[in-house]
Amino acid sequence: GNGTAMMRTKLAALGMALALAGCGAPGEPDLVTLPRGADGPDEFAIVPGRPLEQPESYAVLPTPTPGGANLADPTPLGDAVLALGGRPGAAGGGIPSADAGLVSYAARRGVDPAIRSDLAAADLAVRRGARGRFLERLFSVNLYNRAYERFALDQYAELERWRRAGVRTPSAPPDPARR
Repeated sequence: GNGTAMMRTKLAALGMALALAGCGAPGEPDLVTLPRGADGPDEFAIVPGRPLEQPESYAVLPTPTPGGANLADPTPLGDAVLALGGRPGAAGGGIPSADAGLVSYAARRGVDPAIRSDLAAADLAVRRGARGRFLERLFSVNLYNRAYERFALDQYAELERWRRAGVRTPSAPPDPARR
């Protein structure tokens, strides 16, 4: 009697646990282990809106444009220009006359219109030279860090080099390897 009821309760609990375990959609990535090649969430796509404000007068508000921008919409590019000391509204308007000298000096030896494709080809050549181990090649593991390891700057060694040369340097966090 009583042992049979207890056994049925345990079997029912086990059946419910198994049923709930299969509730995830097949092939759906979880947030801990995204499958290879999955896009995953884009944390930079989340831009908070500006707070709503009561206008001084409703007569000075712009005419509404259905589907267009409103005053509370974020303007990340304009905000970045303003934060970096630029003039609001100057973003995307070409090169300001105050910066024309700097731009012409930087472009004094010409501008290569194919720089992106040239750099991509050079990058591919470097990564192919650092082919990796057999299993890394077999499973197409990203070898970026291994390929560019020799180009990495040791920030603490560089800081010490400049300090030994007598150059005043800003403070830096302690080297975790020397703790």
